[in-house]
Amino acid sequence: MAPRKRNPNGAGSIWQRKDGRFEARVYVPQPDGTRKRKTVYGATWEECDEKRQELVRRDRQGIPTPSRSAKLSEWLPYWLETYIKPPNRKRTTYVKYEMHVRLYLVPLLGSRRLESLTTANVRQMIAKVTAQASAATAKESHRVLRTALTAACREELISRNVVQLVPPPRVESRELRPWTLDETLTFLEAARADGLYAAFVLAVALGLRRGEILGLQWKDVDLDRRTLTVRTTLNRGGKELYLDTTKNRRARVVPIPLMCVAPLRWQRLRQAARREAAGAEWHESDHVFTTRSGRPIEPRNLYRSFLRISEDAGLPKVRLHDTRHGCASLLFAAGVAPRTVMEILGHSQIAVTMNVYTHVSDDHRREAMGHMDRLLKRRR
Repeated sequence: MAPRKRNPNGAGSIWQRKDGRFEARVYVPQPDGTRKRKTVYGATWEECDEKRQELVRRDRQGIPTPSRSAKLSEWLPYWLETYIKPPNRKRTTYVKYEMHVRLYLVPLLGSRRLESLTTANVRQMIAKVTAQASAATAKESHRVLRTALTAACREELISRNVVQLVPPPRVESRELRPWTLDETLTFLEAARADGLYAAFVLAVALGLRRGEILGLQWKDVDLDRRTLTVRTTLNRGGKELYLDTTKNRRARVVPIPLMCVAPLRWQRLRQAARREAAGAEWHESDHVFTTRSGRPIEPRNLYRSFLRISEDAGLPKVRLHDTRHGCASLLFAAGVAPRTVMEILGHSQIAVTMNVYTHVSDDHRREAMGHMDRLLKRRR
């Protein structure tokens, strides 16, 4: 066999190990700008040389090649800080992703290195999260991990994203049955004496999200023109409440129906009385809905009040968020155009409005079948 040519300086060298494999080492650039020696192996000289040449090619193109693959416990926190932390993404997104990283991904996969993560590891993670929490939580953890490894691929720390090879768990859709018109009216009657009555009216009549209701400020409410502008949401992130932009990052102006004007005027008078009674203890803010001391209302407390009132009224148990579904269905039943309903609810895509937030009642089904009776009735 003809002697192998000597590789040029910086191109590395190849030699045979005692175990019969071939080994090559090449100095390559690191993501932090330094250069370190990277080792590759091959069963034959040709296989090892092919890997060496790939390292040299990446070096000449300025592509970093980590000498040691980072562990997921190292990469995931870095990814959160670099890619997800505001202003790159919304704070609500960061809070949600951080929770999945802290509770599930790092404890279950943190010891694995990026290059050594396998589809079997991902499947095991999904099974364990499903057992610990639910299939919906496991599906979300799968999405967070997939997004994190997509970023690692972009930085060329790994050559492929193995999470994309593992399908997420299937989640059974929850059957939704929003309140009927009579049930909605029953709830509003029962809530009339509650301090958060105006908030519930906005939820039912305008389909506002919980965070949008509690993030509403008086500067965005024009009772003379009967409009309000939804531009902020109030959310709980860890140990603090914070204001954020709306879900689609866009403000929207919503006309106020007459039934909302009186409750909002009452809320303003009631808040002014509380401010006067609290005196120096009042925490000044422009929020429409506040506690007795002027602080923003905890989102969970609004939901607790909603459940308590609906239970006392003997109504079927639904989520506060389900009032959005009921609002959309009532608007459609009234003949409002889908595009208009989409703008009122603050959706970014009309498909969400049509496929998720509209429900057909039994009365409408019977009415539709009545049309078929008339159309297909046999001639006498």
